[in-house]
Parts: sequence; C-alpha cells; structure tokens
Amino acid sequence: MTTATKQHQGNITVQLIITSIIASIGAFLFGYIGLSGGATLNEGIADINEELVYRNEHYLDQYCKDGAGSDTMYLPSVYVPGIIATLIASRVTRKNGRRRSMIVGGISYFIGATLIAIVPRLVQYGPDQLAIIIGRIFAGVGVGFGVQAIPLYLSEIAPAKYRGGLNFMFQLAICLGMLASNIINYVTRVEGEHRWTDYRGISISFGVVACLALLMVVGAKFLPETPNSLIQRGSKDEGRRSLEKLRGNEEVEEEFQDIVAASELASTVKTPFRSIFWKKNRPQLVMAILMPAFQALTGMDSLLYYSSILLLNMGFGEKSSFYSSVMVGAALVLSTLLSMAVVDRLGRRVLLISGGIVMIICQVIIGIILVNKLGDDQNLSKGLSILVMVLICVFALAFGWSWGPIAWTIPSEIFPLEIRSIGQSITVAVNFGMVVVVAESFMPLLCAFKFGLFIFYGGWIIIMTIFVCLFLPETKGVPIEDMTCVWRKHWFWKKIVPTQHGHILS
Repeated sequence: MTTATKQHQGNITVQLIITSIIASIGAFLFGYIGLSGGATLNEGIADINEELVYRNEHYLDQYCKDGAGSDTMYLPSVYVPGIIATLIASRVTRKNGRRRSMIVGGISYFIGATLIAIVPRLVQYGPDQLAIIIGRIFAGVGVGFGVQAIPLYLSEIAPAKYRGGLNFMFQLAICLGMLASNIINYVTRVEGEHRWTDYRGISISFGVVACLALLMVVGAKFLPETPNSLIQRGSKDEGRRSLEKLRGNEEVEEEFQDIVAASELASTVKTPFRSIFWKKNRPQLVMAILMPAFQALTGMDSLLYYSSILLLNMGFGEKSSFYSSVMVGAALVLSTLLSMAVVDRLGRRVLLISGGIVMIICQVIIGIILVNKLGDDQNLSKGLSILVMVLICVFALAFGWSWGPIAWTIPSEIFPLEIRSIGQSITVAVNFGMVVVVAESFMPLLCAFKFGLFIFYGGWIIIMTIFVCLFLPETKGVPIEDMTCVWRKHWFWKKIVPTQHGHILS
C-alpha cells in the first residue's frame, strides 16, 4: 500500500518543458477562439448586435429596452459541439492515448479555422455563412478533444512535486490566447465594416489559428505518450522508457511500479462511465462537477465576455475598451505566472481561499459602486470609472492565481487511472455548459438586477470558498497514482472512501 508521504524521483528537465509547451498549444487555441477575452471584441468573430447597440446607444437602460433579446450565439455554436466531442474524446483518450486526442483536436481546429478564414473571402452571401457555421462546429470539436486531453497529459507527465506548476501551463496558455486574440483582432479590424465577409482581419485572425493548429498536430506526433497511458494499454517497457526520459534519470522503479499497480487495478474496470458513479469515487465525481461549475460562477467569464460592452456603457471610448480588455488579459497572465512559482509550495487550498476572499471583496465593491449609478442620463465619474477598472484588474489577478488554473488542475490529478479519462470529460462538459449558461444569461440578468448582479456573483464566491475550506483536501506533492490517500484522511470523505486499497466497491 502506498502512502501520501512518498516522494518519487524526478526533476524539471528540458524534455519536460518542451513537451509541456507543445502540449499547451491546444490550450492557447482554446483561449484564442473558445473563450471571450478578445474574440468578442471584434465583429469578425462574434455576433455584433450588442456592440452596435452600444456604439449607438451608450446606456444600459436603452439596451435593455431594445437589444436584450439579441444575444450572441458564438459560444453555443462552439461549446455545444465541444461538449459532445469531449465525451467521445474520453474513449479515444483511454483506448488510444492522450496524444491521439490532441492530434484529433489539432486537425479539427485546423479544418474549422481554414473554413472560416478562406471561404468567406472567396464566396459571399449564403455559402460564406454556411462555412462559418461548419467552421465553428469543427472548432468546437477541436476545443472538446484538446481540453479533454491536455490537462490529463500535463498531470501525468509531471513529477508529483512540480505537478501544480506544470499543469498551470494550461491556464497560462489560455490567458495568452485570449490576450493575443484581443490584440490581433483589434489591430486588423476595419472601421465601419461589420459583416463577416467585409472584415479583412478574418483571414489573419483565423489564419493564425490554422497555423498553430498545424503546429499542434505536427508537434503532438513527436511528443512522448504518457507513461500512465502506455502502461494502461499494455506497453510496459515503452512506458518505462517514456518515464525515464521525462524524469531525466533511470531511478524510476518506485513510480513505475505504482503506475503498474494502478494499471492492473484499472484493467478490472470494464465500464468506466458506470464505475465513476460508484461510492468509492464519489468525492472525485463531486469535484469534477463542482470545480468547473464554481469557476464559471465566479463571474469571470461573463466579465470577460461583455467587458467591452460594460466599459462602453461606463463612458469609455472604443480604444479605452480595448486597452482595458488588454489590461485584464495581462493581469490574468501575470497572476498565473506568479502562481506557477508557488502552487507546489503553498498548495491548492491556500491559493483558492486567498483568491476567493479577494474576489468577494472586489465583486461587492463593484456592485456597490455601480448599483443605481447608471441610467439613461447618468454615467460614472472619471474617478469611479478608474476605480472600477482597477477592481476588475485586481479581480482578474485573484482569479488568475486561484480558480482560473486550479479548477482545471484538481480534476485532472485526483481520478484513479481507470476513470481518469471519463472524469476529465465530465469536468470539461460541465465547464462548457456552465460557461454558455452564465454568458448567455448575463445580459438578461444584468437588465433585471442592474449592477447588483456583481453582488450575486460575490455570493457564489462566498459559497465556493466555504466549500474549499470544508471539503477540498490538499493534493500538493501527492503522486497521482496515490491520490486515494487524501480522501481517506479527510474528515468528511473518509466516511465514504473505503479503507482498503485494491478492491472495487459499488
């Protein structure tokens, strides 16, 4: 029986860093086209109804009267195919390896981006819109496969004592993708042109995606498969060689034997989707559902998705809106970089709790400042506008060191090998579904609650911070195949998880 105090050998190697960077290309593309930090800033990627309304009517009340029903369908058109794809990807990842899923994701990204970048420039009025729809669907499939496989890949190749920092590369790549999307789409936009087919930057914007997707496919072909996946699929010798290469030495016997033992246990489970609902896997299932749900309920995605609309409503000009979006993106990148350096020393819980406290304070203050301050004939003073922008950036900093990366890290590292793939798929599906629900409901709720909506999100952050304090055990430094130990030592989950290791309880 293994214990949580065991420390496997392994250091940060050049091979490990290069492998992690190449694997994270898919996360960059997810941030670039799958999230809303910069994609919604320009007419070439998102539905332009909201921005056009705000450009002509600068007040929230007028928008709620005239335009609240004309919401964008960009996120659903990408995320719904992504939800379906990630459930399919779970089988591909388990049967064919993590690397194969990343290749499938890269090919889908490439097809989708190529269709959107080229077809509208060649054919207009009808076929161009069809190409855009099909391109979005393929992009959604790429998002589903990539996001399902990449966090698992990063968690499995990383040494236990550095797993948090390496896994945070996933969130860092997402933030960099959002920031790059903001900059590229703003630079290539054309004033006064609002149709997809008139937008000259569409070829540049999605041409970047197509090139990176091709790099992702080619790079993934040269990446080593994770030792866990190789051993699970019966290639023990190849799995050991991969482990030695990733760890930079041959002193891997203990970790190798742990993976073999986990693989032998995994081979007894014939129905992973059913077994994830067994009692012994209850804590992992709860985390796979609640961690991504809570991440969406911080309000960060909504704030990013409609940041330009909110800032225009507060009296910012169009360029100021762009600069503010870049500031938020830069804050996310900076905080993620800083948290990468400390997550494996301070632990996941400390970052989540501290980030939650800061986000609660920011949301409540923003809500108090903005509630009843904006209307048909009102606007924020310059001083209050600056204060709100500072609070938004501080909120982004707190999100970037806490729920942003850790909501992806925890689910990718807690599942036993036999259900790790389907567990990640559930995490991704919940995340995608919640992002769509929160983003699509944001404007109607904002019209109903005004800026008291920020206090609403602050209430959710209070709930999730209390949840972390009570129910989330610390996972730093625990070998990924020994993770069951953390549940057996937890005051609540030890009542559910069996004390004996190596047998299946339903």
